[in-house]
Amino acid sequence: MARGRISRLSVRDVRFPTSLGGHGSDAMHTDPDYSAAYVVLETDAGDGLKGYGITFTLGKGTEVGDSLQEEQMLMHGYPAYTTSCAWLGYSDDTLKQVGFFNLVLQARFKVKVGADLQDDMRRCRLIRDMIGPEKTLMMDANQRWDVPEAVEWMSKLAEFKPLWIEEPTSPDDILGHATISKALVPLGIGVATGEQCHNRVIFKQLLQANALQFLQIDSCRLGSVNENLSVLLMAKKFGIPVCPHAGGVGLCELVQHLIIFDYISVSTSLKNRMCEYVDHLHEHFKYPVVIKQASYMPPKDAGYSTEMKEDSVRKHQYPDGDVWKKLLAAQEN
Repeated sequence: MARGRISRLSVRDVRFPTSLGGHGSDAMHTDPDYSAAYVVLETDAGDGLKGYGITFTLGKGTEVGDSLQEEQMLMHGYPAYTTSCAWLGYSDDTLKQVGFFNLVLQARFKVKVGADLQDDMRRCRLIRDMIGPEKTLMMDANQRWDVPEAVEWMSKLAEFKPLWIEEPTSPDDILGHATISKALVPLGIGVATGEQCHNRVIFKQLLQANALQFLQIDSCRLGSVNENLSVLLMAKKFGIPVCPHAGGVGLCELVQHLIIFDYISVSTSLKNRMCEYVDHLHEHFKYPVVIKQASYMPPKDAGYSTEMKEDSVRKHQYPDGDVWKKLLAAQEN
């Protein structure tokens, strides 16, 4: 069977007026019109095959907004932000060079902090001056601080107007995050965390304790798609936006499927929502993520975008791949 890319998608709201005859009525639903969201996918494979999907509702579940959300993703994508502008190991010259490049592509930026306060203030000032007062800036401490230190440190960095501080302390310190979150409210700084959380129970506790304002799932750390979906549903219940962690190896490729599902089927909102993007290593994947106008564009290929190029796998396999053979040989010499 030929493998093609999705070339056309149609979503239709199909309703049957069953309420006229009282069909399907019960104590909860007195006048339901049995209905369905009917989806048809076509590809460019040229074999004429189509994929059909159906979701049963009672009418209101298939309002026209659902169709508009499909269209929103296809036309405009899902908002992304970049971490590539301010890695902690970058020199000032590199920060400026990479920052200006990302300024053309992005409207939302994240800077690494936590090693040295004075250095953080200098780097954050450099980035804020570069992007201007209107662009969104986030900060990430990668679990570096204890609770009092996090509050004190962020009170000094508040002048740079960060939207959030990410992983301010140990990822499994639920009450610590809650204390930090409460302390930063007067400063207008939210707490983001979750990339190190490995099951839905930890997320449940973070949500119940009001310990975060931005929830960050990780497509690999959180075991299985189903576990991720349960967290998306909890976030919806608590009214907390999901802003996934990505980057690394293949995380952007995987998480794009989850954020698009969240927007179309769970949250139905882009308010305060964005997904991390790091612009390296995508060339090693057969179906790399596509970013346009600072947004993730919906993947058109079937599957979970996990497949790597065999040539890349062979070259980078440790320790026998060509890349590592050369590096290890050089270290020995």
